[in-house]
Amino acid sequence: MTARCNTCTIVLVRTAYQRAPWFRLIREPLLISLKLFAFFKGFPSSRVLPPSPECTGCPRFHKNYLKENSRVFNVIHGWINPAFDKILYKIVTEEELLDAKKRAKALTHKEEEKP
Repeated sequence: MTARCNTCTIVLVRTAYQRAPWFRLIREPLLISLKLFAFFKGFPSSRVLPPSPECTGCPRFHKNYLKENSRVFNVIHGWINPAFDKILYKIVTEEELLDAKKRAKALTHKEEEKP
């Protein structure tokens, strides 16, 4: 199992944590909940292959697994994710967001670039 990302959340979150330490109080409980939900839903952690060493530990694997395997998660995600993104995007700059998008595509969409 690999992840295809459109935005490198790891980079954005690092920036947000430096700029707004209170952001941890929002993200960490969500992250723990995500990982627990994935664990109880049967997330196959032994089959996860990060596309790059820089992606190790990224919760995208858990999130993608749950999106494919849990209707309940999709409903909850539909409520929480827009609010989470709105907060995050107020902390990071537009340029940082664009850089995170380029980085994610460079790391996880490599096979699409081949002719």
